[in-house]
Amino acid sequence: LVRAPGGGPQAEPEFPPWGLSCSVQSNPSSVGREKLRGAGGESTDASGLLGFNPEPTIEDIRRLHAEFAAERDWDQFHKPRNLLLALVGDVGELAELFQWKPDEEPGPQTWPPKEWAALQEELSDVLIYLVALAARCRVDLPQAVLSKMDTNRRRYPAHLSRGSSRKYTDLPHGATSEDQTVGTTDLACESTH
Repeated sequence: LVRAPGGGPQAEPEFPPWGLSCSVQSNPSSVGREKLRGAGGESTDASGLLGFNPEPTIEDIRRLHAEFAAERDWDQFHKPRNLLLALVGDVGELAELFQWKPDEEPGPQTWPPKEWAALQEELSDVLIYLVALAARCRVDLPQAVLSKMDTNRRRYPAHLSRGSSRKYTDLPHGATSEDQTVGTTDLACESTH
């Protein structure tokens, strides 16, 4: 849900609310949903998951949101704490879409178009707020992801963690001492913008 600076809901926002131009249908047919899931020959990864379009990039999303906020003079409200709380709120709205659905349900692939559109909107809200928070905190998100994946590879070697949901400290042979003594990271966010 897009909220106006006073905290109340904004009038029906343009879709998507941050002006992103994309080929996702707001009310897709079942054929359109199948196409989005890679059934029509789109790129998929080794696990069969949908491969994303290369555009917009995370930098494009950051820039589009920054322009959107600047046009409305909302930067004054986009302090790290506010962005984090907005992110958490939208994660809650995303969770609501899955709440009380039976575990044996096939999942979003079979949801009605209205629920599918809501899923797209909430996932977009979460991503946009995450990118905005990272930018405000001066975290280069793509580089942070690459670094975190390297850390995860060390902590969860495939030969020790395949098929296991154990935390890295509980895996056979443990983790390296470097991984067990994770220090606090300087999370100094820029709060003056």
